[in-house]
Amino acid sequence: MEKITSFTIDHNALQPGVYVSRKDNYNGNIITTFDLRFTSPNEEPVLNTAESHAIEHLAATYLRNDEEFKDKTLYFGPMGCRTGFYLLLMGDYESKDIVDLLKRMISFIIDFKGDIPGASTKDCGNYQDMNLQMAKYECKKYIHVLNNITEDRLVYPE
Repeated sequence: MEKITSFTIDHNALQPGVYVSRKDNYNGNIITTFDLRFTSPNEEPVLNTAESHAIEHLAATYLRNDEEFKDKTLYFGPMGCRTGFYLLLMGDYESKDIVDLLKRMISFIIDFKGDIPGASTKDCGNYQDMNLQMAKYECKKYIHVLNNITEDRLVYPE
């Protein structure tokens, strides 16, 4: 079998940033998959499930309510390696095209107060495994990356 694209990226050189992971054509529509890398793989500690789960609920809620992107958001969820998240958008985008969206989304999480949307037995299969304070901590680190983004954090390393 062929290696999938995400396994061909040099994870030893990968740093936190926003990367286009792939673009797929589905019935004439482009779907762009973004790699939102929060931590340096194999270098920094990975995200724990509790903060990842909280970020997932809050980010998905934000994205599906954003005026510009709510109808273009197909998926937001954690990577299995727990170093970041995948975002799938309907449309042909480059990393730089969504930096402002991500800043708004991450700011929403940092500023969020109250009960996490969908954190109930009725709405979620593991509603107790969420940590809002740690989600905010990780998002504060990531907003620093977004606010200081450079070209090398927008395109996968060679």
